[in-house]
Amino acid sequence: WQLVESGGGLVQPGGPLTLSCTALEKSLNFYAIAWFRQAPGRGREGVSSINTGDGKTFSTYYVDSVKGRFTISRDMAKNMVWLQMNNLKPEDTALYYCARIRLGGVPTRIDDYDYWGQGTQVTVSS
Repeated sequence: WQLVESGGGLVQPGGPLTLSCTALEKSLNFYAIAWFRQAPGRGREGVSSINTGDGKTFSTYYVDSVKGRFTISRDMAKNMVWLQMNNLKPEDTALYYCARIRLGGVPTRIDDYDYWGQGTQVTVSS
């Protein structure tokens, strides 16, 4: 299993950026997926997660600091999960990872994440 993130980059404060996550030669469709981030000198933080829902409608979670600014979504047919980030702030600067929650796992339990991507860097700076 290999998760691959893309879409990171340098953006000015207030700007948007959309991150993508997919799995190489594997289907994401059976798994809840989460986004984490880690800034230099800080611990890893769960940002958002999305479950498998009914295939079209999903339950989502956001950490308080990104509510109203970030939107997580997925497309089963495209085998993709996105994190749309708006009104970015310098404090959003971090390495962003997507991670797979094992079948039957709980998003709040870090041990239930069994595969992680390599991360994509997001830098918010003027």
